[in-house]
Amino acid sequence: MSLVPAGAGFVRRTAHLAAALVLAGLAALPARALEYRETPGLADRVGVDLPPVAMRLPEEPLVVDLPAKGRETGRQGGEINTLIGRSKDVRLINVWGYARLVGYDKDLNLKPDLLKAFESENDRVFTLRLRKGHKWSDGAPFTSEDIRFWYEDVASNPSLQPSGLPQFMLAGGKPPRFEVVDETTVRFSWDEPNPLFKPELAKSRPPFIYRPAHYLKQYHERYGDMDKIMRLAEAKKLRNWAALFNKMDDMYDARNPDLPTLQPWVRLVDDSERRFVLKRNPFYHRVDSTGQQLPYIDRVIMTVADGKIIPAKTQAGEVDLQARNIGFSDITILKQGEKAGRFKTYLWPISKGSQISLLPNLTVKDPVWRSLMRDVRFRHALSLGIDREMINKVLYLGFGTPANDTVLPMSPLFRPEYRDLNAGYDPDRANELLDAMGLTERRGDGVRLLSDGRPLEIIVEASGESQEELDALELVAETWREIGVKLFPKPSQRDIIRERALAGTLVMAVWSGFENGIPTSEMPPEDFAPVRSDFLSWSAWGNWYETGGQTGEKPDWEPAERLTELYDAWLVSGSDEERTEIWHEMLQIHAEETIHIGLVSEVRQPVVVQDLGNVPEVGIYGWDPGAQFGIHRMDEFYVK
Repeated sequence: MSLVPAGAGFVRRTAHLAAALVLAGLAALPARALEYRETPGLADRVGVDLPPVAMRLPEEPLVVDLPAKGRETGRQGGEINTLIGRSKDVRLINVWGYARLVGYDKDLNLKPDLLKAFESENDRVFTLRLRKGHKWSDGAPFTSEDIRFWYEDVASNPSLQPSGLPQFMLAGGKPPRFEVVDETTVRFSWDEPNPLFKPELAKSRPPFIYRPAHYLKQYHERYGDMDKIMRLAEAKKLRNWAALFNKMDDMYDARNPDLPTLQPWVRLVDDSERRFVLKRNPFYHRVDSTGQQLPYIDRVIMTVADGKIIPAKTQAGEVDLQARNIGFSDITILKQGEKAGRFKTYLWPISKGSQISLLPNLTVKDPVWRSLMRDVRFRHALSLGIDREMINKVLYLGFGTPANDTVLPMSPLFRPEYRDLNAGYDPDRANELLDAMGLTERRGDGVRLLSDGRPLEIIVEASGESQEELDALELVAETWREIGVKLFPKPSQRDIIRERALAGTLVMAVWSGFENGIPTSEMPPEDFAPVRSDFLSWSAWGNWYETGGQTGEKPDWEPAERLTELYDAWLVSGSDEERTEIWHEMLQIHAEETIHIGLVSEVRQPVVVQDLGNVPEVGIYGWDPGAQFGIHRMDEFYVK
């Protein structure tokens, strides 16, 4: 088996064969309701290294009726230029493209995408039906074998996955029964419900439970020539076949241009670390209702620039679409460029639970601080001592919403009390709560004294990556002084902060709020329970959960214990009604306990658009769910 990369060469060989069959009259075009229109940018290649569009599409492509969605039917061609702050951000093309087995629509409903159908029996048995005739970007068939290969030869191979199957593939701690039903149908079956499975497939960074088996088998010990594999591994200075396989198996990072993909744009050459050209996938599975194959855009060009100058370059009109590396503080300079007629600046609400959140460490080791942090009166006092309206006006020109760190009104789980409870500015009430705790002694400058005589001075550690966070801390410090609390901001680094949180030496951190502020009950509530060690409010508890009690601390605080119970109950839940009830109890606990101290939510993300159609003026901007541009279907954007 050849180890020569199978990218562009394989495209030419496979597509040329298909084209030759069509031209020779040996392959008939299947009957379709739509009359497909050849893509102008690919027309010269048809009959040379590509078959006609009808042979490139699945027998039943995903047909998008854009006018019914309130969008325009676009035209094919053109390019989108955008800037990225580092070369590894080229992987965003696989986020923004958002071709998923199932994906979220704008109403946060999960719909089949790459799949023709997705069938669930009580969240225990999942049947996945592919589109007959669907092809990878190199023209090879996308079939059940690609899912079987991932499950049996990649995910279940201890050399490639030493930690075993990922959590979303386990139910009750057990793996599924897997079966290939036919060429386009597979089935995963568990004895217990597995509500994690379906939403995992729709993430901005999905697990890709399929692999281009025809390409990757040449690097696998079970299928490839081991002598050739080891020679190539040695040439790449890799220790064994598994390391080589994992390097070539690059579904997310877009670093292997020879790896076939199902995304709308594909990287075909590896000739630069400063400018990346992503070209349209000729075999993409989506078409519009007029028969035009998506994506409309021929090329996406991602150019690396210093993040500090990206706002200025954007203002100068050097991009067609930009949201990365620009923020609310750049709106003034962007509006100046907008006046010159270069572009439009849309302001999309950010989908985080809070733009900025203060995170008291409930597992801090210092006994005095631990007692304070776990006293609900203390957390309420700190929250009531913040003038969120002032912060909103000073930092966000009043465009945000003073609020707790919780779900947003866009979420079907939203209730006003989750947002508003103990989130008003009431320094008198805050002082009463602190007095009731016995913190009545003060030093000469008005700062309260702790029970051991130390001043109530809170060091709030920041990653040092956001001036916005430091500016917010200054405003919080002003009003905390009125309640006898001194705040010291301490810029640091995110890795150091996480280490200190896990070690119990962190007292409080400033961070962005919950990543997903627009959940549905179908999405796992892992952010709201102490089940991950990288959450700064309870790293030690999260570490205990992750390691099965081998390290960290077992939760010994009643709300944390209950949140863990609820999360575990969600993992085995079998209905939407049950999951909704679990979510609401968890959100109620967070609101009543003020575990995170959110400041302002629904802050706007500037989205700069130059001469592009179908980019929504009002959208949501988030990672999961959302994939930034992905949920708005960037493959439907077009050059006006």
